[in-house]
Amino acid sequence: MAEVTLASALEKQKWLSDYFKEYVRESGFRGYMGRSASSIIITKHELESEAGKTINIPLITRLTGNGVTGSTTLDGNEEDLGNYNCPISIDWRRNGVRVPKSTSYKTEIDLLNAARDMLKQWESEKLRDDIIAAMLSVVTTGSTTVDMVDSSAANRNAYSAANSDRLLFGKLISNYSATFATALGNIDTTDDKCTVASMSLAKRLAKQADPHIRPFKSSVGQEYFVAFHGSRTFRDLKADSTMTQANREARPRDVAANPLFQDGDLIYDGILHREVPEIDDIASASGVLDAAGAASADVRPVFVCGQQSVGVAWGQMPTPQTDMTKDYKFRPGVAIEELLGVKKMAFNGKQHGMLTAFFAAAADS
Repeated sequence: MAEVTLASALEKQKWLSDYFKEYVRESGFRGYMGRSASSIIITKHELESEAGKTINIPLITRLTGNGVTGSTTLDGNEEDLGNYNCPISIDWRRNGVRVPKSTSYKTEIDLLNAARDMLKQWESEKLRDDIIAAMLSVVTTGSTTVDMVDSSAANRNAYSAANSDRLLFGKLISNYSATFATALGNIDTTDDKCTVASMSLAKRLAKQADPHIRPFKSSVGQEYFVAFHGSRTFRDLKADSTMTQANREARPRDVAANPLFQDGDLIYDGILHREVPEIDDIASASGVLDAAGAASADVRPVFVCGQQSVGVAWGQMPTPQTDMTKDYKFRPGVAIEELLGVKKMAFNGKQHGMLTAFFAAAADS
């Protein structure tokens, strides 16, 4: 193979910038990510070089005092600003491919582009799955979270006990129990499927939670909660006659835009419902939710998210690497590496920006 011309730093930076934007967008969560504290998924970039380091994301709570009126002296009556840090541990994530010598690559950028689509798809899927796993994770104490798949019964019970105002099991508040398995067992396939009414209840609970779960604000100031569903709960919600009627009578009637004809997001009562099919796979893989409901019903989560639900921290942005020496330069390698962590935002044992609802959700027969 002929010598490959190495790319300049500027060329690599341009390649990296485009790659990063595309892979984050293809994760399916790009529209909800941002550096602002009002984002559903907060991103932070802080230069680090070692795995195991932590990056802190600040959590700001609302003011609850009455303030002062008239000529009352404010000095001495100020309110402490609730300011907490949620630490996110970062670790390396890498993958690489060997590019077969089917063609000659004149430049390093040609070589990187040969593997771009494969690496980008892998990385976007990893980020998507990490965000879902973080949403499903249980908060144990303080800001500590444990992935559901790794959690013990004691972890889940601590989570349930501390988050009674942030959990909904089926359509009734009374289904709740501080024992997580008991609460799941109260969910049945007759009354506790995902419906418009149960999601409206979830929204009301989110608004009443203490500390408050603040809704996501659109660019024009409209407030929404965003509910992320797997395919099963999304199917049941879409089939609800109330939702069907709303789509028929209140949404655009053309085939291209109406969800009666086209797949897409649903919206009702200030909740934007988005389907992420992999939520079902990760929920099932947790080993906790399959056959966990009444009469061994499968249970699936819906994540009702407001501001500051999840944090994604990068210590090093995705960085391409090339290896030109393998097999006497016959099979060049292309790799991507990044240093990052993904975590549900939590403090004082509570998940910060979301309410998690659990519903009976049978597999398609």
